[in-house]
Amino acid sequence: MLHVNDQITIEAWELTEQFVRASGPGGQNVNKVSSAVELRFEAARSPNLPEPVKRRLRRLAGRRWSQEGTLVIQCDETRSQARNREIARERLKALILKATEKPKRRIPTRPTLGSKKRRLKAKKARGEVKALRGNVTPDD
Repeated sequence: MLHVNDQITIEAWELTEQFVRASGPGGQNVNKVSSAVELRFEAARSPNLPEPVKRRLRRLAGRRWSQEGTLVIQCDETRSQARNREIARERLKALILKATEKPKRRIPTRPTLGSKKRRLKAKKARGEVKALRGNVTPDD
């Protein structure tokens, strides 16, 4: 069981871990030991996540969200299988916590009259500079 916050706890059946061989540093240890962890969380079927949190989690997860609604987190940072497992669970917890935060609603604003005038004045000046760049006549 993974405790996310006061309202959300993830049950053990929702998480599956698979240990695979890692790439990167570790010498012969990498070839022998399956220390990388692939944590799968059945987010779409989870009864513990409210629907708005699921939607935000899907958007935050990006490519880590599968077609079946499973969130896949991989970790092969350390040589220790136990530490990689902890890191993957921490990442999942952080992602869910971020999804619980409601995004602030954007209030559309309009440009001020002064900013419009400054923009038009700058455009006018730039146009005058470009207008002076015409073809040179061979009268000189």
